[in-house]
Amino acid sequence: MTEQLNWVNDAWKQVTQKINRTSKRIGANFPHASENGEYILEEPQWWTAGFWPGLLWQVYRDTKDETLKELAVECEEKLDAVQHQYYRLDHDMGFMWTLTSVAHYKLLGNQESKRRALLAANLLMGRFNVNGNYIRAWNPWTAGEDNSGIAIIDCMMNLPLLYWASEETGDPRFKGTARRHADMVLENFIRSDGSVHHIVRFDPESGSRIEALGGQGHSPNSAWSRGTAWAIYGLTLSFHYTGEAKYLEAAKKVAHFFISHLSKDFVPDWDFRLPADIDAPKDSSAGAIAACGLLLLADKVIAEESPVYQRAGEKILESLYKNYGDWTGNEEGLVLHGTSHFPERKYMDNPLIYGDYYFVEGLARLNGYKELFW
Repeated sequence: MTEQLNWVNDAWKQVTQKINRTSKRIGANFPHASENGEYILEEPQWWTAGFWPGLLWQVYRDTKDETLKELAVECEEKLDAVQHQYYRLDHDMGFMWTLTSVAHYKLLGNQESKRRALLAANLLMGRFNVNGNYIRAWNPWTAGEDNSGIAIIDCMMNLPLLYWASEETGDPRFKGTARRHADMVLENFIRSDGSVHHIVRFDPESGSRIEALGGQGHSPNSAWSRGTAWAIYGLTLSFHYTGEAKYLEAAKKVAHFFISHLSKDFVPDWDFRLPADIDAPKDSSAGAIAACGLLLLADKVIAEESPVYQRAGEKILESLYKNYGDWTGNEEGLVLHGTSHFPERKYMDNPLIYGDYYFVEGLARLNGYKELFW
């Protein structure tokens, strides 16, 4: 580690000490957003269910703290009921079982975890719409709603579960499904300037593209920063698993857009393209996600290009630690000032568990842990 990255040692120490404290209250549950200093615990079917156990596995990998391992395992076991109940499952099975079962299997070789992850991969592959070459995002939220034509950029981070399943089983169908979805994203989500749509609606029968939607960004034509971050990391992971240059080039284009729109403190606003009269709160979670993608991207490009992405990832994580981290107060979250869903005015200045997870993953990578859970 270079001298200028000595802060990473301090940050990792602060993280491990705080997780040891907060895990005693959170336990084997599923935090989402922190309000008034305490994480709200969601039901296990909520899309963020994998991030807390994933964070525990990141820390356990380094410290070998058996208490954290036991909590992560218990979280994983609680997800069995969600998998068997089936009706609440959507495309975020990747987030949920990659950071629980795949992580457990990669770290400790647990065969029951492998079975769970392969079942999740099969269920995720079953959401693929062959007419439009997209993985359907959600089931209906309300009675009578039809969102069978909805795909969202977040799903790029669910694809690694499919890539992993192909490598683990030797069955190319999983990888083929992931690649076809990723190709659809290149065609329909990534704009020429590197900005990204959040939601695209297709006709589920014909597969034709109908429209782009604003989603959690300001408008269909804006540039939601967390969506940009999902794209950087997800496209880089698709290159990691396939070696196809088109994914690498797209990841670089999106990364350049993201980096060029960062503010002076290297942490992004909620949306990069807003009218002057619209608030632009920070989204620290978008910074943490992007940092992890940028650090992986730095390892995938040629040597001459690597420093651009490496330095950006390091600067984002350093700013999150020094300017956004909570290390001395009573706050359970690690990283302050996340924006979950600005259009719905929901959790607009809060620690978010996925921001905490990716912050810890990024630190772990800077500490030399290069094996991906993804």
